Amino acid sequence: MAFCNKVGSLLRHSVSQNGQASVTSMLNSVRYMSSSKLFIGGLSFSTDDQTLKDAFSGFGDVVEARVITDRETGRSRGFGFVNYSSNESATSALAMDGQELNGRSIRVSYANDRPSAPRSFGGSGGSGYGGGDRGYGRRD
Repeated sequence: MAFCNKVGSLLRHSVSQNGQASVTSMLNSVRYMSSSKLFIGGLSFSTDDQTLKDAFSGFGDVVEARVITDRETGRSRGFGFVNYSSNESATSALAMDGQELNGRSIRVSYANDRPSAPRSFGGSGGSGYGGGDRGYGRRD
């Protein structure tokens, strides 16, 4: 559904700027949106990069298989990504959705691009001190 919305949006934008839709620009947009990168969720904490690659290599040429780990502990975060050399391989690998890998039922879907805006770490920017009539940071 999101794919159709994106194509429709690109088509409307192209028509509004040029007065007519350019077939070449539409095809380039569709080619950009097709993906050979998959998100793999629900991974066992014992799954490593090689295990992930082995599990998905039956669907095509795996360029990269990566289990995402916590920066501080080095422990798996329970998800990863598999990147194929072709979109067709990625599409066929979607068949792994709901299958078992290392004792866990995994979720497989196309990976979404990370937003380009800087990530916010929540809060309103305040320091959490002060309030009331005591003033900022005062300890009476």
